[in-house]
Amino acid sequence: MNRVILMGRLTRDPEVRYSQGEHAMAVASYTLAVDRRVRRNQDDTEQSANFIHCVAFDKAGEFAEKYFRQGMRVLISGRIQTGSYTNKDGNKVYTTDIIVDEQEFADSKNTSSDNSRSEPSNVVRDSFMDISDVVPDPDLPFN
Repeated sequence: MNRVILMGRLTRDPEVRYSQGEHAMAVASYTLAVDRRVRRNQDDTEQSANFIHCVAFDKAGEFAEKYFRQGMRVLISGRIQTGSYTNKDGNKVYTTDIIVDEQEFADSKNTSSDNSRSEPSNVVRDSFMDISDVVPDPDLPFN
């Protein structure tokens, strides 16, 4: 099974091209910065990110062009596609892309990557527990 689900922030606005021919379709390319924790030792972790190239076709490409902007946190699902080409220097370059099947906003409408804006006091944010902070139950068989 080739299935991937990612959540990250857009590194820039999507780049959109339209295919040629009778049935032209939108092809949107964008990069997600997906957080990754690097554990140095038992007490020390450091944040890092993977930069994942994503491609959305047709209606999904049009949606990305219309609504996605740099800094937004989005959730995508799709499949991994690898490929290669020879660059102008004659070197073989390998590529890995996520072909997007589904994409959606991961933040509420009132949430912005610009923290200088104040939110109304009635906005309720989703809160997720950081699972790495949970102390495991010693009675669980899969510790």
